Amino acid sequence: MITAGRIKSVDFYRKIPRDLTEASLSGAGLSIVAALTMVFLFGMELSEYLSVSTSTSVIIDKSSDGDFLRIDFNFSFPALSCEFASVDVSDVLGTSRLNLTKTIRKFSIDSNLIPTTGSEFYSSPAANVIKHDDKLDEESVEGAFVFTSENFDKYSHQFPITAVNFYAPWCYWSQRLKPSWEKAAKILRERYDPEMDGRILLGKVDCTQEADLCRRHHIQGYPSIRIFRKGSDVRSDHGHHDHESYYGDRDTDTLVKTMENVVASLPSQKLALEDKLNVTENAKIPAPSGGGCRIEGYVRVKKVPGSLFVSARSDSHSFDASQMNMSHVIHHLSFGRKLSPRILNDVKRLIPYVGNSHDRLNGLSFINTNDLGANVTMEHYLQIVKTEVITKKDYQLVEEYEYTAHSSVAHSLHIPVARFHLELSPMQVLITEHQKSFSHFITNVCAIIGGVFTVAGIVESIFYNTVRIMRKVELGKNF
Repeated sequence: MITAGRIKSVDFYRKIPRDLTEASLSGAGLSIVAALTMVFLFGMELSEYLSVSTSTSVIIDKSSDGDFLRIDFNFSFPALSCEFASVDVSDVLGTSRLNLTKTIRKFSIDSNLIPTTGSEFYSSPAANVIKHDDKLDEESVEGAFVFTSENFDKYSHQFPITAVNFYAPWCYWSQRLKPSWEKAAKILRERYDPEMDGRILLGKVDCTQEADLCRRHHIQGYPSIRIFRKGSDVRSDHGHHDHESYYGDRDTDTLVKTMENVVASLPSQKLALEDKLNVTENAKIPAPSGGGCRIEGYVRVKKVPGSLFVSARSDSHSFDASQMNMSHVIHHLSFGRKLSPRILNDVKRLIPYVGNSHDRLNGLSFINTNDLGANVTMEHYLQIVKTEVITKKDYQLVEEYEYTAHSSVAHSLHIPVARFHLELSPMQVLITEHQKSFSHFITNVCAIIGGVFTVAGIVESIFYNTVRIMRKVELGKNF
């Protein structure tokens, strides 16, 4: 039978009667120091336990977000009209997608990047082939009125409808349009005599001779057909122009039919007669009210080396490369899925440098000054590396793409563009969060308390015995 005496025999902490112990000032001092030391070391250990550490490793990219990479961007081009601005992508596998529009939005801006309208600019309908006259019997017909900088405002406000062909003599598409436009102008002049009727006037502007006039109307591609309506084509604010651009077929019959329906809409002040002109009206959209364009949206590309570039593009217009200016401002450029502010802040609390290199180009301007000359392509070389952060909190996996960027300019014989060369690294950076276990924390706390207590006891014993020996020596006692 186990008795209380037997249980007491295994007591590790046998008690010494208080009457047999002696307190000292040195022991009290060391006890206070030991207690303060324990508290300090306990606080340090608690802080270490609550903090987290990370380890970084470089591994083969094992992307869990698929074979495609999302690119979000927001660019402003102060000298590229939304009328022709095109976002294209290509890669080394031969994939090439031109003039992406589904996930892209465009807004007209002026040269100071200020929006000219609050609404989105909608591009012209896609047309595989623009119809032209095969041949004309009267090739020497001259029916279009010649506009100049001196007479444009006078005559464009004199007629309710003024249709103008802005062209360049060297342009192939302008040469193909010329006979049809001249014949259509002659037919409409006979049907709507400017002196007797005066409802419509068809004219033309040679942009090589009237560069300022064409620049005033934001003409960047040739030929550009504009339809002005008296009383609504000029607004007082900022000097912007509200008119329509025509992108339909360019044969004589279609041009005449289009203009006749525009004239027919005058009494009701409608923009179109829907029951008569569904096809041709769809080919007319508001012309850009500014010479620049802000392009925002996203595209998805394969995770292979490739390019994202912005350029002026049209299947039925020509461009003067020497007059193209691809200056731009990068408001935003990022890769991969967007992180919510909460997740990003949580990750940055653990790894402060994460998120600092995914926006290296944001807010930077790349301007083509006159000293660079003409035909200047702006190029950006981006090296993209994926970073994964595995956090212990909720065991969440955070994925982000970091990139480095180097920019340069290059002269080209072709139409200048703004090009972003994309190089995706086959490696990825893996950052793993580590947190100490509670058992490790308790073990260290016990070690702190026991160690400080033991060391303080040893120090106090040495000090006490040293004092006793010194006193005996002073008393001349032998020991």
